Amino acid sequence: MTKGKLTRRILWLIVPAIIIGLLIYGFLPDPVDVELATVVRGPMTMTVDEDGRTRVRERYIVSSPFAGRLLRTPLHSGDSVLANETVVATIEASETTLLDDRVRAESEARFKAAEAHREQTLVLIDRARDAELIASEELHRAEALHAKKAMPEESYDAIRLKHRLAAHDLRVAEFNLTIAEFERDQAKAALVRFTERPETQQALFRHQIQAPISGRVFRVFEENATPVVVGTRLIELGDPADLEVEIDVLSVDAVRIHPGTRVWLDHWGGEGRLEARVRIVEPSAFTKVSALGIEEQRVWVIADIITPPAERNTLGDGYRVEANIVIWQSEDVLKVPAGALFRSGNEWFVYVVRQSRAALQNVQLGHLNGIEAEVLKGLSEDDEVILHPSDRVGQGIRIMAR
Repeated sequence: MTKGKLTRRILWLIVPAIIIGLLIYGFLPDPVDVELATVVRGPMTMTVDEDGRTRVRERYIVSSPFAGRLLRTPLHSGDSVLANETVVATIEASETTLLDDRVRAESEARFKAAEAHREQTLVLIDRARDAELIASEELHRAEALHAKKAMPEESYDAIRLKHRLAAHDLRVAEFNLTIAEFERDQAKAALVRFTERPETQQALFRHQIQAPISGRVFRVFEENATPVVVGTRLIELGDPADLEVEIDVLSVDAVRIHPGTRVWLDHWGGEGRLEARVRIVEPSAFTKVSALGIEEQRVWVIADIITPPAERNTLGDGYRVEANIVIWQSEDVLKVPAGALFRSGNEWFVYVVRQSRAALQNVQLGHLNGIEAEVLKGLSEDDEVILHPSDRVGQGIRIMAR
């Protein structure tokens, strides 16, 4: 066979093949435009997200120690007060009240009860001080071991939490002692009105109540001059810098929250995030009707704000915050965006990119937080997956990244 005939025969074979190939390519479906994401390793956190509300940890309501006439108070909500200096109320006792044997007996009983309460508080403060000392020594030893990397991070966090709770209990005990001494002094002042003779001087009929704590005025119950009886609420005081957060969560979420759990506070009105720690998960739930009319069992979670007051000086009592309670976290997790996942039966699947085509892949997941998921099996780092696959995406379908 001559060279020219061989060339013509090859052309007769190649040209039909090209035509057939072009026809096949023309009838092939166009590649599907898809959005891709990469499977990566990194930190991952699971949180319970609920609205919370700040509240002053310790507040005190000043009451009238005896019956009489309350003079008009010059204080208003927001005013600052100093312990044992600022006069928060002035009461004039009537002469007939001072000579009443029944009122005198009640005052004596009230003074004895206040003295007994103070003695009880002294015992509690000694116990709290011993617990705080032991926790402080344990934390000191733990810090030395942690610096040498000889203690697990979880154990170190548990010891830090124990010390923080012990310090909080001591602070509460000291506050209770201050209040107990104030109540005893008020009861004693009321009793003195019976031991002093009314005709000595007019000043003995007028009793000034000084602030038991340093802080601010939250509420004035009786602003104008008015007759009062024993126990009438006069004014509410507290320290607005000593804040905690109350968060109501679903009971199914509450079982995964424990004292010491970290809480991040967002959208509180200032810059950055505030850090808090769960102090207590209340053991009793309550029923709350949601916005959709569904009855839910909710549980109160109380968290202490750790961020220093100087960084949140505009945050006050009763302010709304968004609380993110961390129930699980890890610094090194193989994770995939939640938008790439879909279910078929009881199993999870994704579409993985293999040579510009979609390949259906079954995956086994761990933690899922709604944004991303922990991958236990089925994917590798740097795998590309299809986000939000439409019904046009299927096994073997050609894809093109947007």
